[in-house]
Amino acid sequence: MKSELRLTDTNAASDSKGRTWGLEGGLFWWLVGGIGAGITLFFVLLVPLNQSFLTSFVVALIPIALCLAYIFGLRQGKPPGYDRDIFERVFTGGGFAPEPPRLTHPLAKDQP
Repeated sequence: MKSELRLTDTNAASDSKGRTWGLEGGLFWWLVGGIGAGITLFFVLLVPLNQSFLTSFVVALIPIALCLAYIFGLRQGKPPGYDRDIFERVFTGGGFAPEPPRLTHPLAKDQP
């Protein structure tokens, strides 16, 4: 009887990039960048440009809101490349696919 243990490589564990604050993989850094841009914008508007506190605060929320919209709308819980596919479809039109067949009624006259 063999007492040697046989080891094999398997894919039993799911590959994960980890989670931070409930965000998958590196999405945490998008949020940190948005907060950093918001803080910077807030102080630039408040100190050198002498804007009001409320105006500076509302404008500083814009980069944070954009980052959150990107994270939760296009990345969190979506397949890899989903955001790139959406941007490609918006900016260049249709994707890589054959032309759809042109459907016409059988009794319709051919138009040049």
